[in-house]
Amino acid sequence: MTTDTQHPRFADPALLAALGVPPDYGTVPMRATYPEARELKEVGENIVGRMQLLTPATAETWQAMCLAAKGGGVELLIVSGFRSFDYQADLIRSKLDAGQFIEDILKVNVAPGYSQHHTGDAVDIATPGYKPLLEEFEESPAFEWLHENAVQYGFTMSYPRDNPEGLAYEPWHWYRNSN
Repeated sequence: MTTDTQHPRFADPALLAALGVPPDYGTVPMRATYPEARELKEVGENIVGRMQLLTPATAETWQAMCLAAKGGGVELLIVSGFRSFDYQADLIRSKLDAGQFIEDILKVNVAPGYSQHHTGDAVDIATPGYKPLLEEFEESPAFEWLHENAVQYGFTMSYPRDNPEGLAYEPWHWYRNSN
């Protein structure tokens, strides 16, 4: 199944203000903005049974990469693919509703308009035997396989330790730059 969103959107100042995102967000440190993908393809269910979407080109390379990893005895599971601006805003709202401060949330979840997931070219990856979305993923055979092979499929880890965007280390977040 392929879906087509209306048109690309970028960071919406009114939405950011409503979430309590500081007005200088994205400038210090500098962060890129990302449009929402226009065309998406289903790539299967994630670890909790929710269908995930990626751009057609990234879907093809993701599936090829998973097949190659499996051939090497490694299972790659998708946790999260495409996220709309609204979904990203809802993630932040749920954390705010749970009593977290926006400053803390923005260290681990970027504001709508700033997420590579909007492009449909980013994947959060898990593997059996390791809890998803935790640093312990870096100790898995899947991380080692990705570190050695993902670049062949156009994927790079976006948020290494001490990354210039000042975001939390995310060994599970990999991005395929389709530009």
